[in-house]
Amino acid sequence: MAQKDLHELLRSLRVWDPRATQLRPFDPDTAPPTPLTLFTSWFAEAVAAGQPEPHTMSLATVDEEGRPDVRIVMLHGADVDGWSFATHATSRKGRALSVRPYAALTFYWPVLGRQVRVRGPVTSAPAEESQADLHARSTGALAAALTGRQSEELSSVAELREASQAAWERAREHPDEPSPTWTLYRLRPETVEFFQGDPERRHVRLEYRSTGFGWSRGLLWP
Repeated sequence: MAQKDLHELLRSLRVWDPRATQLRPFDPDTAPPTPLTLFTSWFAEAVAAGQPEPHTMSLATVDEEGRPDVRIVMLHGADVDGWSFATHATSRKGRALSVRPYAALTFYWPVLGRQVRVRGPVTSAPAEESQADLHARSTGALAAALTGRQSEELSSVAELREASQAAWERAREHPDEPSPTWTLYRLRPETVEFFQGDPERRHVRLEYRSTGFGWSRGLLWP
C-alpha cells in the first residue's frame, strides 16, 4: 500500500464507533480501595461485553543496553502476589527481565473504550510452580513450550514445522513432560492506571499508587 493510501485510510477510521463501542460512565469516587478489585470487575465486564481475547496484554521490557521492547502476551493470573505471565527464560523478554527485572503491562478493551496500565518489578516463580502452570494449560501450549528456541534465528518454515510436529507428539504422549526454561513471572504493581474513554474526550484516568502501607489514588489529566 502506498504511503498516500495509508494516510487516507487512517483519516477514514473512527475511534470508538458507537456501533461497536459502548463508552460507560466511570465515577472514580466510587472505585474500590485496591486496584485488583477494580481490575477484576473491569475484566469481567470486558468478557461480558464480548471483547475478543481480553486476556491478551502488551508487555514492555528494557534490555541491558536500555532499549525498550514490547510484545503481546497472555495474562496467566492476577492476585495479591501480582499480575502473572510466562515465557522461556532464554527468550528476548526473559533475558531482558534477567538483567532489568521491571516491566509494564497494558490491557486495551476497545469494546468499552478502556485501558489498564500496570508497572512494577518482576520476579520469577520457583521452577515447580512454573511447570505446574504450564501443565495446567492446553496441549498446544505445552507443544509450543517444548518446541523451544524462542527468539532464536530460524532457518526456514520447514524447520519450524518439523520441530513443532515432534513437540506436539511429545506433548500428547507425555502431558507432564517439563520444559526447563519455561518460567512463570509475576509483576508486583507499583502503579495501576484505569482509563475510561469519554465521547467528549473528557477521559477519566484513575491511578493507584503503592505506598508500602496500602494504596493511594489520584486522577490524571487525559
